[in-house]
Amino acid sequence: MKKKSSFSYDLYRCEGDRANKLSVRLKSILFTPGRKYVYYFRHASEARCMLTKLFWSFLLYRTRVKTGIQIPVGTKIGLGMRILHFGTIVVNPYAVIGKNFNIAQGVLIGNSEGKNAGVPTIGDNVYCGANSIIIGNAKIGNDVLIAPGAFVNFDVPDNSIVIGNPGRIIQRDSSPTKKYIVFPIE
Repeated sequence: MKKKSSFSYDLYRCEGDRANKLSVRLKSILFTPGRKYVYYFRHASEARCMLTKLFWSFLLYRTRVKTGIQIPVGTKIGLGMRILHFGTIVVNPYAVIGKNFNIAQGVLIGNSEGKNAGVPTIGDNVYCGANSIIIGNAKIGNDVLIAPGAFVNFDVPDNSIVIGNPGRIIQRDSSPTKKYIVFPIE
């Protein structure tokens, strides 16, 4: 039995069972900028041969210039990454991100210095809304919704929503991301 590629899981998060169709795969890679970026990112990150890695990294670089998405090769991101809308997205190469991760345009996941020095660690089933910012040594739990425009430089517990700038945590009894994380990878 052939092992599924990481991109197959990422595409499943967007298309569900339709992801197995060749026409859907080609359309996604050729005409959807966010999925094209993820496709090149996964191949460049998983390439074993230096020549192959160089080839995929070149394609990734060209796509980065066209889309404004900057997720460096080798960034640790679990299966099921979904870029909702392309546009400027910046992720620090040392950030660690779990599975079933949704990210929208304008998001910054970066490092900070000083009191909260470091880079974020993000759990599973996290949704980062448009123009949200997560910086510093913040630990984001599982099933967390970072609302559009939120600024996070602190730890966030599981089953929470973060809204506003400065961010404010709203605890929930159940997952606030359930309706946003479609076709989750188990």
